[in-house]
Amino acid sequence: MQTREPVFGPGIGESQRKLLGLIKRSGECTLAWLEAGFDLNRETLRTHLKSLVAMGLVERSGVHRKGPGRPHVLYRLTPAGEALFPRREGMLLGELAGFLNERGHRDLLEEFFERRLARRRKELAPRVAGLRGRERLEATAGILSEEGFVAEVVDGEGGARLRLCHCPLQEMVALSDLPCRFEKRLIEGLLGARSRRETFIPEGEHACTYAVGPLAQLRGRP
Repeated sequence: MQTREPVFGPGIGESQRKLLGLIKRSGECTLAWLEAGFDLNRETLRTHLKSLVAMGLVERSGVHRKGPGRPHVLYRLTPAGEALFPRREGMLLGELAGFLNERGHRDLLEEFFERRLARRRKELAPRVAGLRGRERLEATAGILSEEGFVAEVVDGEGGARLRLCHCPLQEMVALSDLPCRFEKRLIEGLLGARSRRETFIPEGEHACTYAVGPLAQLRGRP
């Protein structure tokens, strides 16, 4: 009996899902190896593989030589392809935070987030240096999306807003307000300006929304 690979993502069909699963299981593989595990002809399989490469989910990783003849191209998952498979880091992090709180070590969590904030500010500073106004706000949204927040810039009464449509640390937020506090500080560091949180996912909203005021003020340094 065939089992469905636990791969999720928009625009990924059943055959492509199975193909990703086979590549995941092998680590690296050739088209011939994939063909042996599929009930599709080589040309159809090649088309699916090219599509996954174009989507940035699979990449060529080298060649495999075995005997005479042309070498075979090796394929593997990209980091984006790996990310399609279920992950449980957030759940584990939430359990760790709960454990530390129960044992009276909230100070360690505070120290961890302080150090992480300082490190991320230093790493991200060059990406917003010299940017102002709308450009700086858009750059900040892009950075936050890379961090897993699915961020966007929206316009409304009173000025532009930064909207975070996903919380990548929901399990931990359910136990501690530390991630939210440091999230706000990171945002303000990137913008170089104060912000005001208007909507909040932990309070049942669909997104965390930050009002940043006049765009002209966004010119500081993280």
